[in-house]
Amino acid sequence: MSSTFSFQCLACCSQTKARVGVFLTPHGIVETPRFMPVGTLANVKTLTPAQLKETGAQMVLSNTYHLHLQPGEKIVAGGGGLHKFMGWNGPMLTDSGGFQVFSLSEMRKITEDGVIFRSPHDGQIINLTPERSIEIQNTLGADVIMAFDECPPYPATRQEVEAATGRTYRWLQRCIAAHQRSDQALFGIVQGGVYLDLRSQAAVALAELDLPGYAIGGVSVGEPPELIANIVQATAPLLPPDKPRYLMGVGTYREMAIAIASGVDLFDCVIPTRWARHGTAMVLGDRWNLKNAKFREDFTPLDETCACYTCQNFTRAYISHLVRSQEILAYTLLSIHNISELIRFTQKIREAILGDRFATEFAHWLTPGEMG
Repeated sequence: MSSTFSFQCLACCSQTKARVGVFLTPHGIVETPRFMPVGTLANVKTLTPAQLKETGAQMVLSNTYHLHLQPGEKIVAGGGGLHKFMGWNGPMLTDSGGFQVFSLSEMRKITEDGVIFRSPHDGQIINLTPERSIEIQNTLGADVIMAFDECPPYPATRQEVEAATGRTYRWLQRCIAAHQRSDQALFGIVQGGVYLDLRSQAAVALAELDLPGYAIGGVSVGEPPELIANIVQATAPLLPPDKPRYLMGVGTYREMAIAIASGVDLFDCVIPTRWARHGTAMVLGDRWNLKNAKFREDFTPLDETCACYTCQNFTRAYISHLVRSQEILAYTLLSIHNISELIRFTQKIREAILGDRFATEFAHWLTPGEMG
């Protein structure tokens, strides 16, 4: 790992594989385990960087695919790079664009070279290769960048997943060769679908490359919760213990708790802001629709134990009124709370691991379920 990056494990749970760590980046530290908010287009929707900082966010994500299409990486670079462009001075991560190419593009052709697809903005044909993805991410300038991978859908045949997993490894080798900046850490991504032997083979092969960090990808693409849990429990322990482990696209209480018990450190998900834009609050792991009549005259905070700006200043009745009126402030207040809620959950787990209380205090969340 470059001298600008380091990961130190500070404590481990005696009954699970959960751990507490500190991930050092050029723009500051990330205390793990930690939830990371998603800022797809160089902003976390409806929030200013100052509001985002108040939620307890340390590391924020942006998206290579979307930023390449709009406004373009050269404009971001012209604005001083991603951090300066969006006014966020903390650690940042960009994903490779692989997931978006495979999930959002109606017209795409996958070859060994890369993926050819049609831009949804102007119809232009774009050829996104591992080298091009890395070039774009080098230009954007986030602290952590992700290898370009093929994310097979669920369900997919073993043959399809095997081909995608092999291609992901070959693309990773090309990403490593193309990577030009020592102040950016390149993470590899473990694919393999729901086939645990393929996951195991991929994890072992990636570990041998001695990368600065590792991600588990290709989950939350339609699988039932038990399968996600099985994948994470089988894969995470195979990744190097002295490097950060990142589970991509996961952000409910239960999913994060199970993954943390397996040794995962970092998480991201669009759930907190997406739910906010639908008038939904996350409260102690439950999902509340603020349009429900019961909230119209409820003059208590969303969560009396929550220290976020929303809970300290506004009532359920007021937020319900804003949601019903389709006022933009509703989405801001709910985003502040929902992001704070998930970060606070991972902070509580961190404290419990340090006190070796995790397995008992969070036992309720350590079995797969539909929600929470």
